[in-house]
Amino acid sequence: MALLEVDDLTVTYGAIRGVSGISLTVEEGEVVALIGANGAGKTTTLRAISRLVPSRGSIRFAGRDLTRLRPHEVTALGVVHVPEGRGIFPRLTVMENLELATWTRRRDREGIRRDLRRVFDLFPRLEERRDQVANTLSGGEQQMLALGRALMTRGRLMLLDEPSMGLAPVLVKEIFSVIQEISASGTTILLVEQNAHFALKIARRGYVLETGSIVLSGPAGAVAANPRVKAAYLGA
Repeated sequence: MALLEVDDLTVTYGAIRGVSGISLTVEEGEVVALIGANGAGKTTTLRAISRLVPSRGSIRFAGRDLTRLRPHEVTALGVVHVPEGRGIFPRLTVMENLELATWTRRRDREGIRRDLRRVFDLFPRLEERRDQVANTLSGGEQQMLALGRALMTRGRLMLLDEPSMGLAPVLVKEIFSVIQEISASGTTILLVEQNAHFALKIARRGYVLETGSIVLSGPAGAVAANPRVKAAYLGA
C-alpha cells in the first residue's frame, strides 16, 4: 500500500474543471515530482489532497480516507502543506512562526526542542534571525522559514508547492539541496515545481500534468528524457 493514493480525482470550479480524473501514488520515502505549465492543475491537486478544496474521487493517506476530513484533521494525521507563496505569518517573528507549527504536539517539549535544533542546523540564517519579523526576511529566507515550519509539524508527507518560485538561481540550488536532506531524513515529498530540471533531478518518479489530466508518468529519469517533456519543460 502506498503512503498516498489518489484515484480518479476531479476538482471543478463552477463549469471549469481544475483537474479531471487523475490518479497518482506516492510511496513511503519517495520524492515524487508533479510538473506542468501554469494552469495545468498542479496546485489544485495539492489543495484537494489537503482538503482545502472539495473534490470527487478517492484520496487515501496511510490507508485512511481523507475525503471527508477538514484541513486541520488532515494536518494532524501527518500531511503538511507548504503552499505556493509560502504562507508564513508575515507579522510574527521567525520563532513565533516555528512555534505555531507545533500546536498539535505542544506537550512534547523535548521533541520540539530537538526539532527546532534540526531546523536551525538546516537553516542557520533562521537562527540568526529568530527574533526578526517574517515579512522583513528575503524571499529565500521566507522559503526557508516555510520549510522549517513544515518540519516542526513532524509530518510524514510534505506537499511542496513551487518552492523555487521567485528565488535567485543560487538560492534555488540551496533550497533543493535542503529538500534532498529532508527526504533523506525520512520525510516523503510530493513536489509541485515549474523548474522541471531540478524537480526531476531529485525525484524518484514524476507525473506530467496538462490541462487537468496526467499525460505521462514514470521514473524521473525516463520522464526527463522524454522528447515531449524536454521540449516543453527542459528547454531542449
